[in-house]
Amino acid sequence: MNDKLKIKRKTSNKNLENIVDVENLSFTYPGKNEKILSKLNFNIKKGEIFGFLGPSGAGKSTTQKIITGILKGFQGKVKVMNQDISKVDSKFYENIGVSFEFPNLYLRFTARENLKYFASLYEVETEDALKLLGMVGLEEAVDIRVEEFSKGMKMRLNFCRALINKPELLFLDEPTSGLDPANARIIKEIIREKSRQGKTIFLTTHNMLTVDNLCDRVAFIVGGEIVLIDTPPNLKSTYGSKNVEIRYISDKDSKRKNFKLSGLGKNLEFLNLLQQYEVESIHSQEANLEEVFIKVTGRKLR
Repeated sequence: MNDKLKIKRKTSNKNLENIVDVENLSFTYPGKNEKILSKLNFNIKKGEIFGFLGPSGAGKSTTQKIITGILKGFQGKVKVMNQDISKVDSKFYENIGVSFEFPNLYLRFTARENLKYFASLYEVETEDALKLLGMVGLEEAVDIRVEEFSKGMKMRLNFCRALINKPELLFLDEPTSGLDPANARIIKEIIREKSRQGKTIFLTTHNMLTVDNLCDRVAFIVGGEIVLIDTPPNLKSTYGSKNVEIRYISDKDSKRKNFKLSGLGKNLEFLNLLQQYEVESIHSQEANLEEVFIKVTGRKLR
């Protein structure tokens, strides 16, 4: 890993209580010599949507499996809701919801039967299955066997499964994978609403648009190491150009010109251009998150 890469950590404006604390987390799969994770350090605040961003094989899913108590044998300290993850019992799972990228559903059950069965596994009060299915647009498929579902329908049902026990902490792995834009928008809005309700979301993805739309903070992970943690606006501002581009019509032609953001309100050339020409658009030249990721890590997400 490049020694010049520096980790930035920004505190969230949300509730200051840490729901997840990870300290020096390392992990090596049995029989392997190479570490999958190496000394990860981060925390997640209550009500925060925390994005974990990296290419395939970076360690995102492994980290999620450790934090949810699935993978053992790690080094370091992991606390979730003030509990040592290595010592949790079955009651721990009453308060978390998990949606992996590849849905684990009973194909011969209907959507309603799947949710009813999963609800029966919890001692806590559960959500109404029909309400959840309606929220994600599956109200007309409640009594259809899951084996007849498309990938997108299975993803939405799997998302409902993660919500069935009204969890305080949600682990979502590529929650919009395989969804059309309309359904992806619905899922994103539900995630935002859960955050507004004080629920905490740990989101693993390589989808930059999802991170930009949803996350309060994002961690970049490459080769099992976290190289940067910050908010999406800070990342785009820090690594983008401090300019705006204005497009305007002059002599019936479309033209463009860049101006520095600093002192823009007093820039006479910029102000005169606004008054004298028909303006088509004005855009800041901040970087998108994919460009930031490449600049920071030297890697592409796919």
